[in-house]
Amino acid sequence: MELRNYYKFTKNDINIVVDIPSGAIHVVDDVTYKILENLEENVAIEDLAKKLPQYQESEIQGALSEIEELVEKNLLFTEDVGHSLKKPSEDIVKALCLHVAHDCNMRCKYCFASSGHFGGQRKLMDIETAKKAVDFILERSGPRRNCEIDFFGGEPLMNFELIKETIAYAREKEKPLNKNIRFTLTTNGLDLTEEVQQFVNEQGMSTVLSLDGRKEVNDNMRKTVDGQGTHDEIVQNYKKFVKGRGNQNYYIRGTFTGENIDFSQDVKHIVDMGFTEVSVEPVVTSDERSYALKDEHLEKLREEYWSLADIYLDYHKKGKPFNFFHFNINLGDGPCAAKRVSGCGAGVEYLSIDPDGNIYPCHQFVGNEEFKMGDLETGLKGQHVKDEFYNSSLLEKDDCLKCWARYYCGGGCHANAHSHNNDLKKPYELGCELQKIRTECSIYIEAAKAISKHS
Repeated sequence: MELRNYYKFTKNDINIVVDIPSGAIHVVDDVTYKILENLEENVAIEDLAKKLPQYQESEIQGALSEIEELVEKNLLFTEDVGHSLKKPSEDIVKALCLHVAHDCNMRCKYCFASSGHFGGQRKLMDIETAKKAVDFILERSGPRRNCEIDFFGGEPLMNFELIKETIAYAREKEKPLNKNIRFTLTTNGLDLTEEVQQFVNEQGMSTVLSLDGRKEVNDNMRKTVDGQGTHDEIVQNYKKFVKGRGNQNYYIRGTFTGENIDFSQDVKHIVDMGFTEVSVEPVVTSDERSYALKDEHLEKLREEYWSLADIYLDYHKKGKPFNFFHFNINLGDGPCAAKRVSGCGAGVEYLSIDPDGNIYPCHQFVGNEEFKMGDLETGLKGQHVKDEFYNSSLLEKDDCLKCWARYYCGGGCHANAHSHNNDLKKPYELGCELQKIRTECSIYIEAAKAISKHS
């Protein structure tokens, strides 16, 4: 029996074993867990008994038999065939991030887009550029029927009329091609008027609604142009908007920083206001910023994620369930092979278009001329950029190949790797550690729910 490719951890007396290549999850008893801690190839039962005097030989034999059965069923110690997983096609674009506004009506401290203008001029996209973007994805999506456009900024609702015209144009163009473009709106909520709410809900658009949590936390970071807090106004808008769409197809999306390490309380605040779909992300910025997350915060962040896992399970038990984006994990089917090795698909399947029609690998590279891939007028030209992203899957990342959570993560964020290490193939280390913590929490939550269901 070759011991390989597994990871184990225990939390609240639940012993969990992960078969890394297959994604199989096993909840095991104490004797099995202890055996895995002490198991060596071809070890004799008598030797194990000496190492584990608290267990009878019959218990050890039974646990070993169960381990061998899992191995025979290819559910434990499986071979890693990650190198043979299929990466996405280089020729198919399935999603665009459309920067309809390089301007914003807020001035958030941590904004990676330089308060909306991405280091350039404040401007709005014109309709001709937007139409070319629609034509681009309809042409470049190949045989795919479903593709996506995310209206992004800055604050996209500063260009609301263009959004309406773009969707109307897309609906006209997609029908003859038997295509279906799904639209998403990412907004700070200030311009979420009744007219906007009605239109977005009628169109069935997915929405990402920015809010950092508690009033004092949100208003410290997310201010209007004249320096006023935004919490009360946007919460009022969000409540009405979410109710109008039957509490579906949205996420409240926040950012936590070094100034609110206790972010589990921000998630709790959001949920207690009646929102059930929540995503709170760690800020990524330079260490010089006062609000930066640093290595020294890691253990406290670990405690916070586990505290949030306890809150999650407690609310679920009380009949008040909510979804936390980073705790969503599919233990049945799991992600497709391409996702397991390539993550978000930036620079290959997913591209960003700025207001002038310039093409970039993703929204976080917009304005960086080094990563410009062409424009809507003359087409994709930056093949070297595309090749760099295509060849930066986790299969090409040495750190990823040694990580137990690699197939849950997909290799991490390219933009974070570049901003911290100037190398797409060298992941952002703190981000990796947080990803592993979140993955442990996710698996533990599913195990705890399953045990509770059958107890």
